[in-house]
Amino acid sequence: MGSPEGAVIYLDHNATTPLDPRALEYMMPYLTGKFGNASSSDHRYGLEAAAAVEEARGRVASLIGARPSEIVFTSGATESDNLAVAGGTSGRGLVTCSTEHEAVLEAAAALERSGGQVRRLGVGRDGIVEPSAVEEAITEETAMVSVMAANNEIGTMPDLEAIGKITREKGVMFHTDAAQAAGHAELDVERMNIDLMSLSSHKMYGPKGVGALYVRGLRPRVRLEPQMLGGGQERGMRSGTSNVPAIAGFGRAAQIASDEMEQENAHLLEYRRAMMESLAEAGGVLNGHPDRRLAGNLSVQFPGVESKAVISAVSDRVAISAGSACAADSVEPSHVLLAIGLGEAGAHSSIRIGIGRFNTADDIDVASEAIVSAVRDVRRVAG
Repeated sequence: MGSPEGAVIYLDHNATTPLDPRALEYMMPYLTGKFGNASSSDHRYGLEAAAAVEEARGRVASLIGARPSEIVFTSGATESDNLAVAGGTSGRGLVTCSTEHEAVLEAAAALERSGGQVRRLGVGRDGIVEPSAVEEAITEETAMVSVMAANNEIGTMPDLEAIGKITREKGVMFHTDAAQAAGHAELDVERMNIDLMSLSSHKMYGPKGVGALYVRGLRPRVRLEPQMLGGGQERGMRSGTSNVPAIAGFGRAAQIASDEMEQENAHLLEYRRAMMESLAEAGGVLNGHPDRRLAGNLSVQFPGVESKAVISAVSDRVAISAGSACAADSVEPSHVLLAIGLGEAGAHSSIRIGIGRFNTADDIDVASEAIVSAVRDVRRVAG
């Protein structure tokens, strides 16, 4: 559908995605006439709501190769990450990565303050943690390994299957934050030996304020210590009245992603390659792995150019960002870009571009031209 004439072209899909109209249409009845509480089983309203939640549970499960009973609905991936790390480690050891999302890193820091052992692994220039490094870091104290499925800034994707094989052999739990990857890359919790997986609706064209945690139910069964207590909803792991409209929209978004992922990724890859070619002509250098990355993600450094100046210069035509949108109002350099060795200057000269479902070839051409022009103008002014 593209961007209407005169509208700002949205290229920040790693921060959030627009709500797919098909998901909104599916949600609407649960915002109006079908407003029941999914825990009220004594009348039609409650039964309708409960049926919508269970249908969504099945759709989200299908996206990642899980069983419906293994899906726990939450308020989003941040809550899912916290539930997984805090509820799964029980004060014991954690192996994670220096480029993880803040939701995992802060939960790890809290575990450390309570006496748990935390090992934070570095990454290479490509942003990918090596499975061998994970294996070497696991000790008798390790309860869990947490490695994200796709990085929210540079889009790189580690070998989850290789890491899962190691964790299964070592007898430790494997958690992955798949907020960026789910709906955009193939994930299979069985083949990858994943025990816990965090998901986010608004990263896959669903509504905000809802997510899920996959919790393995068999071989082995994972037991979590609840972090939110109350009425015992979601198998007792996440109490609270179900957000039925959002859950329904999440389920529909997951179904759309499952059906259309392959075709969508093909055109996103085409757009990404075309855009990178244009940006490279202005001195743009790709951050992260060239191939093992999300189809629509570009993290590009323009040496000697302040990224904020470029972003400001194009803001009336193109919406892009300097990095993660999850650390509110932060002026600190990105911990991800520092971890891959860019240094503060490199981090402050990088922009993040997220191409999405509704972008068109014209969007890519116009945005590329605007960014290249802004980079050259900023360089000229800087002397």
